[in-house]
Amino acid sequence: MKFTKMQGIGNDYVYVNCFQEKVEHPEEVAVKVSDRHFGVGSDGLILIKPSDVADFEMDMYNADGSRGAMCGNGIRCVAKYVYDYGLTDKTTITVNTGSGVKTLELTVEDGKVSRVRVNMGAPQLQPGKIPMKAEGDRAVDYPIWVGDREYRITAVSMGNPHAVTCVPDVDGLEIEKIGPLFEHHPLFPDRVNTEFIRVLDRHTVQMRVWERGSGETLACGTGACAVAVACILNGLTEERVTVKLLGGDLEIFWDRDTNQVYMTGPAAVVFDGEIDLEA
Repeated sequence: MKFTKMQGIGNDYVYVNCFQEKVEHPEEVAVKVSDRHFGVGSDGLILIKPSDVADFEMDMYNADGSRGAMCGNGIRCVAKYVYDYGLTDKTTITVNTGSGVKTLELTVEDGKVSRVRVNMGAPQLQPGKIPMKAEGDRAVDYPIWVGDREYRITAVSMGNPHAVTCVPDVDGLEIEKIGPLFEHHPLFPDRVNTEFIRVLDRHTVQMRVWERGSGETLACGTGACAVAVACILNGLTEERVTVKLLGGDLEIFWDRDTNQVYMTGPAAVVFDGEIDLEA
């Protein structure tokens, strides 16, 4: 199977061009290629497919083989792939995902895509649609017990569920211990991605993320969008926010007039390769 490894601020995936390749049992393939010792090494697998409703379709799987609805860093890399590898010559494209069709604007420099702006759509705040087992129309600054202490979270779906919580020390957080407790918390029937944040100023937020099915990753695009929405809802930042992740920065803008969230960031090719999945 031919593949391309790509990364968006350190959030890395194995990409397969399904215009040319056929991938059977992608859940199993995702586990194999994601292994950082015996596989390619990645946060998951993304298949680039034809679509009847958009220019392309993105089909993504986490490192544990579970299917994901949306990945903000991943979809930017899809845009770079389809342009750089000659599947399109358009600089505005649509991509169908598990959370709907997304529109992407490509910045091209010297014939290659360097940055991508993605309309990530409207944030979902209603607990039942996140999904989260909570009463009311929103779970903003919501108390939740995790382990032996209480946290205050804001729950947001950007195509997948997120719990955003402020912590005093992002760098020193023992995320390997607390992350799984959030991920499998009974309030979230489909598990949850958790963003641990510290607000630096009215336009800047520091973030680490524990992703369901993958553990800690260097970046999470939908998570950065959820962080910006949560900070704005809690009055912590303005509508344009730079989210500083371990892998780099993302620019997030929540247009309150249209209720659309926009994410801008880089995308890069790491290498092309071929793997024998039977070996």
